[in-house]
Parts: sequence; C-alpha cells; structure tokens
Amino acid sequence: MTQALIIASAKTVDNHGSLQHCLTQEATLKQQGLRITELVIDPLSTPWHSKLLPNHYRSGCGPIEALADAKLLINSGATDAIVISGADNLRSGYDRQQRLDLMAVYGNDYPLTQAYNELAEQFILRHNSSPEQFRQLADDLFENYKRRYQSLTTELSTQLPDERWYNLITPLFRGVDCANPLIDFSGRLLIGNPAAAKALNISPQDSIEVAAAGLGCLPGDGKDYIEQIASYDHLEKAYQSACQQAGIDFAQQFRDGHALLEVYTCYPVVPIAFLLASGLVDNLAQLPAFLEQHLITITGGMNLAKGPWNNPALNNLIEMHQQLLASANCQLGAVHGNGGLGYKQGVAILKKVE
Repeated sequence: MTQALIIASAKTVDNHGSLQHCLTQEATLKQQGLRITELVIDPLSTPWHSKLLPNHYRSGCGPIEALADAKLLINSGATDAIVISGADNLRSGYDRQQRLDLMAVYGNDYPLTQAYNELAEQFILRHNSSPEQFRQLADDLFENYKRRYQSLTTELSTQLPDERWYNLITPLFRGVDCANPLIDFSGRLLIGNPAAAKALNISPQDSIEVAAAGLGCLPGDGKDYIEQIASYDHLEKAYQSACQQAGIDFAQQFRDGHALLEVYTCYPVVPIAFLLASGLVDNLAQLPAFLEQHLITITGGMNLAKGPWNNPALNNLIEMHQQLLASANCQLGAVHGNGGLGYKQGVAILKKVE
C-alpha cells in the first residue's frame, strides 16, 4: 500500500502568511506530469443545505473527511497527489447580518447557542453531572487554551477577548467558551505518494505520513438527534478506527509526551466528549487535573485562535504538519473534527516518517 505523505502546507490568516510555497509545489508536480486532484472545503457563503458538489466537503468534520478520501486515493494508487484547499473571508467578506443568516443552519427559530445548550444539558444528564460542574469544566478548558495561546510567539498571542465575552450567553457557557469565527483564512495541504515527494526533492525526514483518518457519522443532525449526539458513540468509533489504522494507542503516546493534540473546541461539550471517548480521562472528575497537566490544543483553540467555519480542522492539520516537522520530541499528532451540532466526528493521526 502506497504511503500518503503530507509534503507541503501553507495558510494565510487575516492577510498574514502566503500560499505561494504550496502553489509552487503543486505547479511543479503538474509540470512533471504527475496526477493531482483538488478537494475543496466549502465556505460559509455556500448554503448549508445546498447540494454538495463532487470533491467538495462541508462542516467542521469536512477537512478530516477530505483527508480520509485523500489517503484512500493515494494508498490505492488512484492518484499521485491531492491538495485540500479551503478559503473563507469571514471577517471581511460578509456583513454581520449576512454572517448571522448563513450561520443559522437550523433555522432562525433554533439558534446555535440554544442547540449547544440543549446538547450540553443532555450530556450532563448522561454523565450524572450538574450545571455547576459543567460551567467549571468550561472554565478549566478555556484556561488550558489560554495557556497555549499565550505561549505562542505571534503578535496575536497576547490579544484576549474583551471582558464582556466572559459573561454567560446561555445558562451553561460564556462567550469565551465558544468558537470565534471572525477571521479571514485560506489554506492548502498537499498530500502525495513517495514518487510525488521525490519529484519535489523532499526527503522522508521532511514528510509527515497520514497514518489514519477515522470517521463516525449519525444519520442526521440538529434538535431531533441531540440524544444520539450526546452519547458520542460515533466519536469513540472514529477515534478507535484511527488508532487501529495507525496501529497505535494514541492516548498512551500523548500521556507519555510523545504526541501533539488538537481537539475541536467549538463549544465545551465537544472537547470534553473527546477526552472521554479517547480514554484520556475516565470520568469528568479527572478532567481538571488532566487539563492542568496537558495542553489539548497546539493553536490555542477556536475560541482564541479563531474558527473559520468549515475550515478549522484544515487550519489545524496545517499547523500539526508544521509543528511535527519542528518537534524534537513528538512523533505523532492527532486532529479532531466535529461536524454540525456533532453528528459527524473525525480523528486524523499524523506521524513522522521513520
């Protein structure tokens, strides 16, 4: 089976950065006659309920789905290279009302904040928890994101939300506990077989293998599926599938300090569910101590590093690729994706080439 290798990645955020390196590598592959296919992450401007075009992906799990398809196509020899691309000018490309209207994916009578709160209520019931414990865990999560965010050396790393965002916006979470979408983002991830890497003079040590992309999906999303979503059995399935594909116990590797992690942090119940489903913690009572000891994002999360609608997992795959290449200690990285209210779950595992 042919390896699927990430051989280049690039992104821009609010006009910082450049895609040129990735575009140049793609052009070189085409000039050399290698087969290359593009998979596209839809922007917010593509209506949520519109027909999905071939080679297009939608939802926060979309980039992990695209990665799974890319891995399959390259492993099978159907193509030499895949580029996963996504772009969304959420800050500058929409006025406020346009953005709100397009984000009302369950209708104006059922806003996302209400959906999030009802899902959290169902999750609390399933785990014999309480609103007080949940709100404390949400704060513990935010402090974990903040520690990572403030450790970054970018000029944005010291910019924290205004005080008003620390107020409750629903009975169960504050503004800072949810994804902040106000960002202009574009990104490209170039994945190829060993022949593509060789054509670009990229050594194995400068490549990262797509070791796994596990997926779990329910038959529907939204209010009618909250009870099924809150079980997160499909998240556990996605995680276990990823570990089986990669032939590793990721949780043990992460606890031992040999792996990086980017949990999807769109609202608190999602990262909490991931930590439980992955076995990183056994119960809610273990979460505070775990979050004190381990950073669960490499970016600072979607709350602070921003969440570009369908593209956060693409941003996180790009970051994971680059941080694994730069890391002296970590051989593995996992990236989590959450689609819609949570009906789609994906877990990608990347690893350094041995």
